[in-house]
Amino acid sequence: MNLDELQVKADNIRRTVFRLIHEAGGGHFGGSLSAVEILTILYYSEMRCDPSDPDWEGRDRFILGKGHAGPPLYVILADKGYFPVEKLCELDADGGMLPKHVDRLKVPGVEYSSGPLGIGMSVANGMAVAARCSGKDTRIYVLVGDGECDEGIVWEAAMTSAHYKLDNLLVIIDRNHCQIDGTTGEIMELEPFKEKWAAFGWNVLAANGHDMNSLKNALDKARMVKGKPSVIIADTVKGKGISFMENNFAWHSGILTGEQYETGLADLKRLADLAGKRL
Repeated sequence: MNLDELQVKADNIRRTVFRLIHEAGGGHFGGSLSAVEILTILYYSEMRCDPSDPDWEGRDRFILGKGHAGPPLYVILADKGYFPVEKLCELDADGGMLPKHVDRLKVPGVEYSSGPLGIGMSVANGMAVAARCSGKDTRIYVLVGDGECDEGIVWEAAMTSAHYKLDNLLVIIDRNHCQIDGTTGEIMELEPFKEKWAAFGWNVLAANGHDMNSLKNALDKARMVKGKPSVIIADTVKGKGISFMENNFAWHSGILTGEQYETGLADLKRLADLAGKRL
């Protein structure tokens, strides 16, 4: 896929995510929609993976730190063939295989069960060290929410990554500036964010988290860095694509009315039409 095709893929994924969460009776719209392009470029362009063999030892590993953003990951895993697309209707269903927060024991292709925030980076550190000790060129990718960075364990993990010079580790921050109770600036100011990561010994990169070219450039630069871990701070929009959800922390999680659902579908159609014209 070229970058324009990746954007079309992301727009299709975003529409499916929006529909699935609505049909499940509500859920985590905001942080799911902000992460779509990041997950799309990782799974369709960046990472080595084999849906026919989810446990292939040579695969790259992906850790979803912000585990409430499971819906876009589920849609991608189904699209790639990790499990039947028909199973997507089981999102948040009693007895279904797709819980709100990702579960590695239930979902093929999921590497880490998430719910409690902040722990994913520590798990990723262990994977990165294990890959190095075994002589494998496996890369470990972690998607972390910016609200998640309120957790002290994130910074303990960051120190560990830098101390062990884990250059096979890449963290991407979904920097949508919102969390469940307000803006990140109001709840716990993160700035100067780039400087903090640099002070912890990381190679720091920035990207537009909804622009495939910007993400690709940052991913390529991260691969070239040796001797330290890399972090991409990806500037994103909470609730991306839905006019009444964008930059609105109240839509961290919620339930749509019928009218809101129709408005959202129309908003996403306009996004998809714009992407289609670029092809």
